[in-house]
Amino acid sequence: MSIDLPLGIDRDAPEPMNAQLVAQLRAAMREGRLAAGERLPASRALAALLGVSRTVVTEAYEQLYAEGWLEGRHGSGTYVTDGVAADPEPSGEQPRGLAGSMRRPARQGEIDLRPGMAWVGALDTPAWRRAWRLAAGMPPQQRQEPHGVPELRVALAEYIRRSRGVACPVDGLLITRGATNGLDLLAATVLRPGDRVGVEEPGYRRARSVLAGRGAEIVSCPVDEHGMIVDGLPDDLRLVYATPSHQYPMGGVLPVPRRQALLAWARRTGALIAEDDYDGEFRYDVAPLPALYGLDPDVVVYLGTSAKILTADMGVGWLVGRPDLVAAIALRREELNDRTAVVPQHALRLFLERGDLNRHVRRMRGEYARRREVVVGALDGLRLRGDTAGLHLVVDLPHAVAERVARDAAERGVLVDPLERHHAGPRSFSGLVVGYGSAGSPAELRNGCAIVRGLAAAALREPAPAAESGQDAAGAAVAGPDAGHVEGTASGS
Repeated sequence: MSIDLPLGIDRDAPEPMNAQLVAQLRAAMREGRLAAGERLPASRALAALLGVSRTVVTEAYEQLYAEGWLEGRHGSGTYVTDGVAADPEPSGEQPRGLAGSMRRPARQGEIDLRPGMAWVGALDTPAWRRAWRLAAGMPPQQRQEPHGVPELRVALAEYIRRSRGVACPVDGLLITRGATNGLDLLAATVLRPGDRVGVEEPGYRRARSVLAGRGAEIVSCPVDEHGMIVDGLPDDLRLVYATPSHQYPMGGVLPVPRRQALLAWARRTGALIAEDDYDGEFRYDVAPLPALYGLDPDVVVYLGTSAKILTADMGVGWLVGRPDLVAAIALRREELNDRTAVVPQHALRLFLERGDLNRHVRRMRGEYARRREVVVGALDGLRLRGDTAGLHLVVDLPHAVAERVARDAAERGVLVDPLERHHAGPRSFSGLVVGYGSAGSPAELRNGCAIVRGLAAAALREPAPAAESGQDAAGAAVAGPDAGHVEGTASGS
């Protein structure tokens, strides 16, 4: 970020100083003065420039982390989130969700139970180092192929066929920097300003931001415990973004009849479906369901990433679609000068060709299954959803209780994600999203969940305010004065 970016703090204003800074940085990102991927100054440096305490800057950054505008890169600093684009007509509406510590990087000693991260401690370190060493020795290319390294595309097509039941021609596969980058490239190719696009509600905030940044009018598509509710989808949508394998964040797996109904709707209306295969490789009750793309490749664009199966540090994803559509996306990509770094592509290729990725995924299925058991056991007595797949589950709690537990847990060094921050409109569910990919050892995971359970039980024993009594918006049972837990089972409802 240019240190000349005009920022100022009015100490006499009624608005708190950290809120002033949040508003100015948010406006700079909306208006394009701060671009996606641009680095912000260190909090200490910006505080010195503005003549304020470092706490003011830290709180402002944490608010923008919570809203999804900023992201941290380990050992590198704070950056504007990839995919954030200038908004030509700022609405002035602040995104929903708890401020503060919910999206800042975990500090030393904290237990991170937030979703969206893979566990990297089980990586085969010698294989990882070997792949990167060999990849770094590859000769540089004079001109990068916008579809990606051909050898990686061949290897990935075979991997996706075996692991996700998706038979994709190599000319229908494009290498991206991740699922969000793939969604952005798709939107840049097929959407026009004002096109209506459906996004799950509650759903993935970053997808909503990417699509809005491309000028789309976002239409919220309600979900239930099984995933997107297909009945009632408007006929004028140009695109629908969905996570059918493990709905984010509620964890539902879209049943086959709904999958068929969604595909029939897309066929009838001419819409496209962007399928984000969010942690689709990991299911614990039955074998992973085949990807939606495999049922109708003409209307589905399949998005995948190495971030959940390996690590976000790999920075490689993939997009699969009709060859003619993928060719159009590749042309648009060249116009945007968007590219995926070649060395990580070769590293992933070597992981695939040597069988290291298949071994890693098999190992992680067992690791995550054990972690899931730890979490379910430690949260015994609370009502859980979405625990049969993926790397996170949801704890049903009344809204006020969930907010309180999240704040109190953070004060005790445990970071959890309230469902509130995943809603764009009125709440349809309330509770906490608990991830089991970021925490260290199983003992750490157990201790963190035990703290959450204790705080939730204590909060539920207290008399509820009138607005929270009975059943809340999520349908979570509120414990009475003599009850110490939420009714229900650990396997969800």
